[in-house]
Amino acid sequence: MKNDNLDGYTGTSPVGSFPPNGYGLFDMAGNVWEWTDDWFVPRHAAEASSPCCVPHNPRGGSRDESYDPLEPKIRIPRKVLKGGSHLCAPNYCLRYRPSARQPQMMDTAMCHLGFRCVVRVQCDE
Repeated sequence: MKNDNLDGYTGTSPVGSFPPNGYGLFDMAGNVWEWTDDWFVPRHAAEASSPCCVPHNPRGGSRDESYDPLEPKIRIPRKVLKGGSHLCAPNYCLRYRPSARQPQMMDTAMCHLGFRCVVRVQCDE
């Protein structure tokens, strides 16, 4: 992978460096992969096989459901990872979009991993 510094940053960029998307959201993809608060469950992978469909209850299940059934001896819970990073390239990043959900074991440490923050505006009625 080659970073041409075309956006003015080598590696990550400060939060809010680019304009928001059409929904007013900032930094949804491309800086770092983002941890979410959701536990990954195996059915997410199966339901995500159709890119047009949102998984039933996308928030996931419990910590105990997040283990990989294909690796029963590895008991490391998995969180949902979203977004993509500055290290992504089309030849190996297949789920590089804000809506994609992929599992990531909680003991992972990477230089291109952060977390997704949500600010909810409280409405006065």
